[in-house]
Amino acid sequence: MTETTGKYADFEGLRERAVALRREGLSRRRIRDRLRVDNNDLLNRLLQGEPAPEWTKRPRAKDDVRAKARELRLQGMTYDQIQVELGCSKGSISLWVRDLPKPAPRTREQASEIAKRGWEITLQRRDQERQEVKRSAQREIGALTERELFLLGVGLYWAEGTKDKPHARRERVAFVNSDPGMIKIFLAWLALMDITCERLRFHVMIHESADVASAERYWADLTGTDVSMFGKTTLKKHNPKTNRKNVGEHYRGCLVIHVQQSADLYRRIEGWWCGIVGGSVSGQGLPLPG
Repeated sequence: MTETTGKYADFEGLRERAVALRREGLSRRRIRDRLRVDNNDLLNRLLQGEPAPEWTKRPRAKDDVRAKARELRLQGMTYDQIQVELGCSKGSISLWVRDLPKPAPRTREQASEIAKRGWEITLQRRDQERQEVKRSAQREIGALTERELFLLGVGLYWAEGTKDKPHARRERVAFVNSDPGMIKIFLAWLALMDITCERLRFHVMIHESADVASAERYWADLTGTDVSMFGKTTLKKHNPKTNRKNVGEHYRGCLVIHVQQSADLYRRIEGWWCGIVGGSVSGQGLPLPG
C-alpha cells in the first residue's frame, strides 16, 4: 500500500475526524468537502468499518413484492399470473423465484383466464391513474375569488346561454345545461350579480321516454326550489329508431334557468365577454373583436 504523504500524512488523526463527522450524520460528500479529501479511495479507508447513518439508507421498496412473488410461485402460479397480480416485470420475477420449483403446464383455458384477468387489472390501474390525476387537478384549484367566479360565469354563459342575433332579438338571460356542476356555478354567479331567487324561473327539457317526475325532483333539489314552482316541462318526442346514449336513471334532461327583467344584464354580459376577448388577445398581436 502506498504511504500517505503531504496533507494526508496524519492518517489516524484524519480518520478520527472523519469517523466523528460520520457519527454526526454527515454524508460522504460533506465529509469529503469538510476535510478537503479529493481521493475516494482515501475516503473509503478513512471510513472503513464505520456504518452509514440511518438517513442515508434507502428502504428496499421491492422486498415485500419479492416476498409476495415467492409466495405466489409456491402456490403454483406462472410468471404471467404473478405479473398480473403484482404488476412487476417478468425479469424481476425470474430473479426472485428461479430457485423455486416450476408449476405444472397450464391449459388453454387457464391461459385465457390469465389474459382476461390481466386485462381487467390493467383497466383498473388505468382508472385509478385517471382518478388520481383528476383529484390532483381538483386540489390545485382551491376556493375561487369573486373576480374568478365573475369571469368564469361570463364565459359559461357565452358558451351555454341564449344569445341575441340580428335575425332573432333575444336580449334576455336564459341558461340551459344538463351538467349539475354547470348549473351550480351559474346560480352562484347570479347570486354574485345580486340576482334574487324571485327573479328566477326554472323548467326542465327532457325526452318523453325518461322518468320525467324523477328528473323534475332532482333539479328542484339541486336548485333548492319546490317542483310546484317549476314551469311546464318541455318533452321531446322519442324516436325509437334513434340509438340514444343519454338513457337510464342518470339521465335527467336539461334545466333551463330564465332571469326575469334581464335585458340590461344580458347587454352587460355581452360587453363583459367582448372585454374578456379583448383583454386576452390585445397583448398577443391578435385582432380585437369587432
